[in-house]
Amino acid sequence: MPTLQSIRSYTPPVYHGAGKEVYIDFYAFDPAQGKMRRKKIKLNSIAPGQRRKYAKDFMNRLAEKLALGWNPWIEKEHGSAYMTFHEVVKRYRSYIDKLLRDGTYRSESHKAYTSQLKNMVEFNQGKKVPITYIYQFDKDFCIEFLDEVYVVRDNTAYTRDNYLAFLRQFSQFCLSKNYIKANPTEGIAILGRNFKKKNRTIIQQHQLEMLNEYLLEKNKYFLLGSYILYCCFIRPAEMCRLRVGNISLKRQTIFVEDTISKNKKDGTITLPAKVIHLMLDLGIFNAASSDYLFSKGFKPGPQKVSEKMFRDWWAAHVRKDLKFPTTYKFYSLKDTGITNMLRHYDVLSVRDQARHSSILMTDIYTPHDIQEANSLIKNYEGDF
Repeated sequence: MPTLQSIRSYTPPVYHGAGKEVYIDFYAFDPAQGKMRRKKIKLNSIAPGQRRKYAKDFMNRLAEKLALGWNPWIEKEHGSAYMTFHEVVKRYRSYIDKLLRDGTYRSESHKAYTSQLKNMVEFNQGKKVPITYIYQFDKDFCIEFLDEVYVVRDNTAYTRDNYLAFLRQFSQFCLSKNYIKANPTEGIAILGRNFKKKNRTIIQQHQLEMLNEYLLEKNKYFLLGSYILYCCFIRPAEMCRLRVGNISLKRQTIFVEDTISKNKKDGTITLPAKVIHLMLDLGIFNAASSDYLFSKGFKPGPQKVSEKMFRDWWAAHVRKDLKFPTTYKFYSLKDTGITNMLRHYDVLSVRDQARHSSILMTDIYTPHDIQEANSLIKNYEGDF
């Protein structure tokens, strides 16, 4: 049986006013019967002198609806499928806004989905025949949109796959609301994330020293953020949600609550002495415990800010003044910190500090020059 999305066939409406019965008729595909079926609309109730004009206006409206995808035989059975594409987009935007407010989505994820949604709407508006009803959001539409992203706009396979992930999320939302009956992204393959490796690299030791000296002079609050990323492996998005009260000076720890953690789990992270000393030097503990650790100007304050401020300051000042390559990103400090810590401490300690779910994740950062036999175990005999 044909799918709802495949139903396109119809004939133009025709006026019949010569006989005893006055009516308009046209043919439209009936999915229940699998064939074209005649639809007849009687006009005998219209005053004789007004019938022709009424019929002309009515046929114009019918022709427009049919061209946009309306079908009289499925409207009653699938009423939700005749929700307009515009209205569903509006509802989906409200839905992801709510997920952001509830903390389910991070601001970066919300920003990405909002941008991809906007681009999808603009793509549809630019089509020769834009879709109007949500049931027209089908596999053909998804493939055309992905080709627009990947081929026409000449983006990477990585970007194209991110858009596919968005389309799957949007499709799942439509399915859950019964707007569509099948997932239009089913069978659309991922091109492969191996086409693009991480565009950031480990920062070399002499450049870390340059960075430390530079930030001590230019921006000690940004230095504190850099220390926390490098030594504590707390992500920028999490840092912007940390409050002063999350820090225990007595225990020398930072507590990352499940509500702000990326993995939705509580985590207690050790604060190295150098980080504590910098905090004391900056008077961090003079702020209210409810203040965000990083607010405006990277200082403690009551206003929540975006983690984007770290990336922006890094690009505008650090990379520019120190002439760092583009592969040196603010987040590179986390990769560098884990890699360097593995040179001095056991993998279990580093795993716990990084809040990795398994040792395998931590092992990814193990430097090649220490991937060799452990000298303490070489001569181990045991009791067996």
